[in-house]
Amino acid sequence: MEPQLGPEAAALRPGWLALLLWVSALSCSFSLPASSLSSLVPQVRTSYNFGRTFLGLDKCNACIGTSICKKFFKEEIRSDNWLASHLGLPPDFLLSYPANYSDDSKIWRPVEIFRLVSKYQNEISDRRICASASAPKTCSIERVLRKTERFQKWLQAKRLTPDLVQIFPGAEGWPLPKYLGSCGRFLVSTSTRPLQEFYDAPPDQAADLAYQLLGVLESLRSNDLNYFFYFTHIDAGMFGVFNNGHLFIRDASAVGVIDKQEGSQEATRAGENKDIFSCLVSGCQAQLPSCESISEKQSLVLVCQKLLPRLLQGRFPSPLQDDIDSVLAQCGDSIRPDPEVLGAASQLKDILRPLRTCDSRFAYRYPDCKYNDKF
Repeated sequence: MEPQLGPEAAALRPGWLALLLWVSALSCSFSLPASSLSSLVPQVRTSYNFGRTFLGLDKCNACIGTSICKKFFKEEIRSDNWLASHLGLPPDFLLSYPANYSDDSKIWRPVEIFRLVSKYQNEISDRRICASASAPKTCSIERVLRKTERFQKWLQAKRLTPDLVQIFPGAEGWPLPKYLGSCGRFLVSTSTRPLQEFYDAPPDQAADLAYQLLGVLESLRSNDLNYFFYFTHIDAGMFGVFNNGHLFIRDASAVGVIDKQEGSQEATRAGENKDIFSCLVSGCQAQLPSCESISEKQSLVLVCQKLLPRLLQGRFPSPLQDDIDSVLAQCGDSIRPDPEVLGAASQLKDILRPLRTCDSRFAYRYPDCKYNDKF
């Protein structure tokens, strides 16, 4: 999550990852004070003590959670380069780290360990929490957050409802990797290969990934829950591909959310409910954009400018390639009105659909593609 994320306009609800940080962080603090953390995870070997600070367990009254800590300390989450103390820790400025995960120490599967925000941004948040209470650089973060009105609402709630948190799990069809757990200030999720690794893929695979990418943007723009998701910026590292060929968003830090149903109502509340939670990374002084300034075409233009050309240009024979290039140029033209850009994206999907082959390389839609035209 980057400093500009709070891309959510005054009328937006905060991004779900930021809220996940706040809610999950506090769920461990109001039920378990930091001093009782030792009862949650096994006593750590002396040789691994440095890992507690690296993971953020020394700040667990404002961490994401502790649900997967036992896996770390039982060495069921491993990475060759940073498990043992004598090998040293990885650079703490990185946002993500590849690793392997096991339930029985025999069968391992790749996972990704990542921070919601950088270590530097975490430190800024900690200082702002203390400053909001006119406290010194070191203070009880838990005590400060407990006093806020927003936290009191969470404390009194019998269950989490959409107005208390927004969460979009992959199990409900949202294009996000499966969440496996959290420890300190790290999350663990299933691993994907970054999209840029497929820039040299065969034409049928490139067409399939481009088709999926356009479909993901379409689902974010229009869905049954009446949310509108948009990217503030885009690069290939934000999308990943599972080993079954399925494309997902692997980094949602640059995604904003607009509640189209309650936008105006939320805009009124935004000024009333601004507290330290709203200012953890971006600060309280930043003027957030209005919902009206975010166009429907925004994410499509970015994808058609920056990603799809790397997948699709120079891959197909003429005149097919000429048609793709022409529609791609229209889709990436930020001057064109929204309907024209959306129409070009729809036309590009129609061109790509028959270029995708139906075989076992695309396990996420095979063998269904044999019997269903939508695949």
